[in-house]
Amino acid sequence: MQNDLLLETIKTTLQKSKVEKLAAIASAETFSVKDLIDISFYHDEQIGFRAAWILENVFTNHQQRFLPYTLYFLEKFPHQGNLSALRHYTKILALMTKKNASVEMIKIITDYGTERLVEVVFAWLIDEKIPVAIKSHCLNILANLTVKHNWIKDELLQTMDFLVDKESIGFFAKVKQIRKQLLVCS
Repeated sequence: MQNDLLLETIKTTLQKSKVEKLAAIASAETFSVKDLIDISFYHDEQIGFRAAWILENVFTNHQQRFLPYTLYFLEKFPHQGNLSALRHYTKILALMTKKNASVEMIKIITDYGTERLVEVVFAWLIDEKIPVAIKSHCLNILANLTVKHNWIKDELLQTMDFLVDKESIGFFAKVKQIRKQLLVCS
């Protein structure tokens, strides 16, 4: 499937079953993960969102297809401005940085210069225009990266203290979970 055909396919509303089917098609090398990443930046935000949704499904269900494009994803990550697509991007990065990620993914993240990602994720976390679902993934990303950057822990604790009264009850619940995670990492 070439870029044009992929674009045609995702111009219409997608249901989860179709997203999973398209993710499977991507895993069969019909179109590349790089194409999905590129289309997630498409000027039509709905198309960008759908591409990011498929991308997340490729990551979760067909990670071996995603792995060769991990560095490309990490390079593009800070530039994602579509909030609907960003929700999927932050979820993917949260999964990439988990301590139980695949051995290959842990090696990539360990070897990658994540400082820029940390900076961008902190900025999104404190940005009032960023939806709470994205901020929730940001909390996970930052907590997961404390293993690599121990200074994050104190900054994250202070930031959560600052934000906890400004955000929703859902955010408060996530903060409790992250505090527990940070205590275990101590």
